Order: sequence, then structure tokens, then C-alpha cells
Amino acid sequence: MDKKAKDFADLTIHQKMEALLREMVEKDIGFRDGLKEFQKLYLEAASRKFKGNKSKMAEALGLHRNTLHNKAKCLKIKRI
Repeated sequence: MDKKAKDFADLTIHQKMEALLREMVEKDIGFRDGLKEFQKLYLEAASRKFKGNKSKMAEALGLHRNTLHNKAKCLKIKRI
């Protein structure tokens, strides 16, 4: 792992998100587009963690299973 990657790995989640958000603002990425991308990536990561088990995903994310399904549909996520 190079020094830059190690330095990034040592940051807190809050610090990593701040860095990402600064970059998004610099690149004029709109709020809605950024939020949509975050939600999509978040649900896809949870799907991998729980191997597509929607009930476990919903419970871990604090969502009702139907809300999870509707959110995935709205974000055009084919498989979660």
C-alpha cells in the first residue's frame, strides 16, 4: 500500500466523507445526483455484505423491507 492510500485508510469515516464531498462540490455535482449515487452505492454494498438477503439488509439499515425494495426500484438497482 502506498503512503497516500495508507494515509486515506487512517482517516475516520467522517474525514473521508468530507474529502469526497469537497471533491463533489469542486466538480459541481448536484446535491440530488450526489445523494442518489451515495444511496445506490450504499445499498449495493449492503447487498454484497448480506448476500442479497433483503430482510437482513433492511433490518441492518433500519428500513422496512418494502421501503428497501421501493428505494432500490427508484434508484434502478436491478439486483439487491
